Parts: sequence; C-alpha cells; structure tokens
Amino acid sequence: MAGCCELPVSESAKTPCPRCGAIGLAVGDETLTAILEPDAAASLLAVERRFCRTPACSVLYYGADGRCVDKGASRVRVGLKETDDPVPLCYCFGFERADVRREVAETGGSTIPSRITAEVRADRCACEVKNPSGACCLGEVNKAVKEAKVALARTREERAQEPATAVAAKRG
Repeated sequence: MAGCCELPVSESAKTPCPRCGAIGLAVGDETLTAILEPDAAASLLAVERRFCRTPACSVLYYGADGRCVDKGASRVRVGLKETDDPVPLCYCFGFERADVRREVAETGGSTIPSRITAEVRADRCACEVKNPSGACCLGEVNKAVKEAKVALARTREERAQEPATAVAAKRG
C-alpha cells in the first residue's frame, strides 16, 4: 500500500494512555477492525484513538475519552507487548523475532530489513491493516536486529572468557 510506512503529517491533540501515561500512535478504522474483535473495535470507532506502545502496559488501544481496549481483545499476537516466542515483528511478511535471532546467530547479520524494504517498494505491504500499531514494522525489525547482534557479541565474549576463567579456577 502506498504510504503505509509513512507517519501522518498532522495529528490532533496527543492524548496519553490512561494507564501508563505514554502518548501512543494514532490508528485508523482499518487497523482497529482488522486487529480487534468486532465488539472491541466498535467501542473505539467513534472516538480519536491510539495504540499504546508501552510493552508492559496491558492497554492495546485507548480513546481520547479514556476508554481502553486491552491486548486480550486482539485477534493477533502483539509483538511489542509479548516477551515469549513467537513474537511477531513483521505482520505483512510473517517475520518473527526468532527469525532475526536465528539469522544473526548463523551469519552475524540479517537480510530481513532489506527484504521487507524491497516488498514495501514493490507495494506489497499492508501495515495499516495487518500491524496492530497501524505503522510500518521496520523500526521494530531494525531494533530486533540490533538487539540480536548485541546478544551475539555478548555470548561470543562470554565464551572467549570461559577458558581463562576455568584455567584461573584450577590454579586457585
């Protein structure tokens, strides 16, 4: 979809989440109706609403009037709010956090961001419908790649220090 990975140019007053106080992303009708169960979507369609980006907050969407819909009303797993695999990263092309970790562990890098970018350029994404945030996933995917690289470096560093620690323990 053209423009699916662009942020809205202008938004109305930015209402904070009633539970955590963070300012969420504005979401459209198509996002709500695709992600939420019908009753939950209907409760928010009449008001300005936002996606709560705070991982630990149970609120998925909230309205400017204080109404909240928790993540349990979602038809899909909301990657930003999950800690256990499978953690979705890209809803259009099915990439998960485990895919990123596996590729980084095997190759030291990840082609997933460039593969998604190619699909976006080919106009084959539907972020505003498939992603609970209603926005492009590339920010979350790039963050996952960075985290996987840091974890890999830490693991390699720990492994490199194991023999030295074992030798020192035998001498002591």
